[in-house]
Amino acid sequence: MKPLEIASLMNREDEKVVYAVRKKLRQISKAAEILRQCLAKKGRIFLFGAGTSGRLGVLEAAECPPTFGTPRSLIQAVIAGGKSAVFASHEGAEDLPIKPALQKLLTPRDAVIGIAASGLTPFTRSALKFAGKRGCRTIFLTCNPQEGRESVAEAVIALDVGPEIIAGSTRLKAGTATKIALNMLTTIAMVGLGKTYGPWMVDLKPISRKLKLRAVRIVSEITQAPPETAEEFLNKARGNAKLAILMFKKNLSLSQARRKLNASDGFLRRALKN
Repeated sequence: MKPLEIASLMNREDEKVVYAVRKKLRQISKAAEILRQCLAKKGRIFLFGAGTSGRLGVLEAAECPPTFGTPRSLIQAVIAGGKSAVFASHEGAEDLPIKPALQKLLTPRDAVIGIAASGLTPFTRSALKFAGKRGCRTIFLTCNPQEGRESVAEAVIALDVGPEIIAGSTRLKAGTATKIALNMLTTIAMVGLGKTYGPWMVDLKPISRKLKLRAVRIVSEITQAPPETAEEFLNKARGNAKLAILMFKKNLSLSQARRKLNASDGFLRRALKN
């Protein structure tokens, strides 16, 4: 096949991914609510996976702190083979169960997402099995409908993306579908915790020039204040967009805005209405 023919084939196959995810929206929303409940009770989220599945877990965990202002310890990824497996393949690591040191990470308040495109990975399955015994909430994300029929977790998301154009290469459609599902899981949970206001990520951490400019734009758009005024209030709020918005719209001091936000469980919309 010529390059354009291969590209066309891959594009046609990728179209099936969105449909596969759409068929599992009910299961995804159930799993997202499990995550929200755990986080609301001061629990944490752990993502266990090997190979591509593990790397997608690492990506999801890494992106939540700057987007939603969460501490790094709140959402953690554990990949078979350890940190070096993020950058280089450690294929044999997926055949081993999780080590006792990893088991000690988990508490009954936590939630565990086991990610296994094939559904067969011993590393991921052992993590889910131990988590269940530990009293954790458990979610299994796979792209193997047959394996997804088993009751390996409280919530099972089995995405049927069909065969890959290169047999067994789950970094293709399965990887794309997994990434979409993980985006949904964390985003829905964070929305349910008040981490957003409309389409704005008002809990972002302005730790880079880009994010500082984004925070100023968010405050400006929500308050309808000029960017320079938005930046002024953001500085007064020590970089906290929610507090800056409350201070501007409610004419509050920083301490007053903080108390109002805390009384509203961190939900900006509630704080603005009260």
